[in-house]
Amino acid sequence: MIVFFHAIGVPLAELWGMSETCGAGCCNPREKIKIGTVGPAAPGVELKLAPVGRQYEARVRGPNITPGYWRAPELTAQAFDDEGYYMMGDALTFFDPGDPTQGFTFEGRLSEDFKLSTGTWVRVGPLRQRLLAHFGDLTQDVVIAGHQRDEVTALAFPSLAACRGLCGQGTADRSVAALLADARVRAAFTERLTTFAEANAGSSTAILRMILLEDPPSIDRQETTDKGSVNQKQVLATRGALVEQLYGADGPAILITATPRGSREHA
Repeated sequence: MIVFFHAIGVPLAELWGMSETCGAGCCNPREKIKIGTVGPAAPGVELKLAPVGRQYEARVRGPNITPGYWRAPELTAQAFDDEGYYMMGDALTFFDPGDPTQGFTFEGRLSEDFKLSTGTWVRVGPLRQRLLAHFGDLTQDVVIAGHQRDEVTALAFPSLAACRGLCGQGTADRSVAALLADARVRAAFTERLTTFAEANAGSSTAILRMILLEDPPSIDRQETTDKGSVNQKQVLATRGALVEQLYGADGPAILITATPRGSREHA
């Protein structure tokens, strides 16, 4: 989890950690905040990068790290490696390999990555961050799909305020379905998706189809965590019918299709 603390709109610190670290595992102070990074290890925390496939998992130990789970010795044993480091499940890389003091770049959750049908790995964390940055205020969050499929696609939670802004006045009483079906909203999303696909042409990064979701992520269906972040795997599971629509199944979903120059058309 990456947390930004703000005061009167000004960021003061950027922290990376989880409940088991009792606060920050890494920290970027105000003067060194770099979007997409988590900073160096916090004072007193030891951090190592352990190879897991082609990525490196962040593992930490220190006085602030939990000694284990209450009355759950098996779960505790699974959470720590043989050197006593807590295994975070997050992938990190050095922001500057020549200067470790510059801290680390967040590469996503290891458990979220998947392979396409071609065997190509899709790195969900970095791809999701790039997609969110490209769409800006149009989206609240996105979920990446494509496990064992030929192509990468996405489910998007649109910002309804931004969508109403695109449509102008008189849209306050319109249903969400009608708002997302508006030609002006569809055009804005199509343009952003097209330019993203043109800038990210690789098979593991090009996203040519996206569904705009009418319903926000549901905490009752465990689509969000208790900390408010979107649970990627759970959204894909609970909205499996929509994922099928991304790959050609018939349905009424609001589908956005990119048409980058030189790409084949998608129905």
